[in-house]
Amino acid sequence: MAHAPVPDGLAQFRDRIGVRTDTEVLTQAVTHRSYAYENGDLPHNERLEFLGDAVLGLVVTDELYRRHPEAPEGHLARLRAAVVNARSLATAARGIGLGEFILLGIGERRTQGSDKPSILADTLEAVIGAVYVEEGLAAATALIHRLLDDFIDRAELLGAGLDWKTSLQELVARLELGTPTYQVSDEGPDHAKTFTAEVAVDGILYGSGTGTSKKAAEAAAAEAAWSVLGSDEAVAPSPD
Repeated sequence: MAHAPVPDGLAQFRDRIGVRTDTEVLTQAVTHRSYAYENGDLPHNERLEFLGDAVLGLVVTDELYRRHPEAPEGHLARLRAAVVNARSLATAARGIGLGEFILLGIGERRTQGSDKPSILADTLEAVIGAVYVEEGLAAATALIHRLLDDFIDRAELLGAGLDWKTSLQELVARLELGTPTYQVSDEGPDHAKTFTAEVAVDGILYGSGTGTSKKAAEAAAAEAAWSVLGSDEAVAPSPD
């Protein structure tokens, strides 16, 4: 089976993030489905992303469980969601320069897909999946800690996270504002659509977000709006 060409500098990038994963596997991790479809149905990163998401969830959950021995399940779930979300993962991905290595189709390149939070987050999960496949859980765990320990340290300050649309709804109710309203648009071919959502409260736009589904885009927009409207609460959460 044919594979995508190894992006220039990928071996150096691998060394920079401290892993030994085979460059062919790492190339698959950075191959977006839009590139794969445009180049003869090459292997792309969605299976590795699926695996990496599970590994990421396990490692972050384990760390939070150990750090917060008295926290109930619901609180741990909110802390995990505050760390494992598109915004945090995209920020971590930007911090290691992952975007420059992502192989994208023409349409995604034209719309700066290499800096879209959803694509950055998904690709980072795929990289974690590739490291797990090639090097095992210990290496994947070490990588996750290098990438996300700062976010884990600040999980209490990062917001509700578990269900961003519900969290935003609860917040605007507390602030006695109107009901959030969402506008969603999409672009791209049916097999690789990108959705963009905007959320307004009382006619004022507070957030926007993108995703590979309407639901994901609305969640990203709600998260952005929550960060604006809930900034005071995020810095000083009220005790339970």
